[in-house]
Amino acid sequence: MSLPAVSRLFRTALRSRVIPAANVTTKPAKVNLSAGEQAIGMTAFFAVILVPSFWIMAHLEDYKKKE
Repeated sequence: MSLPAVSRLFRTALRSRVIPAANVTTKPAKVNLSAGEQAIGMTAFFAVILVPSFWIMAHLEDYKKKE
């Protein structure tokens, strides 16, 4: 598939509402999070994403060995 064909496919999908529109609102948050809650959430998010990645990178040579 060429790039213009893919572009037409996405335009058609967006026009025909095959891909639903995002539920975006401009209203303020119902519950405001404190700085501590935000820090805990961000720390947990990065830990869940980065710790497994770091583990794999640190043990890459072990995974390459054929036993």
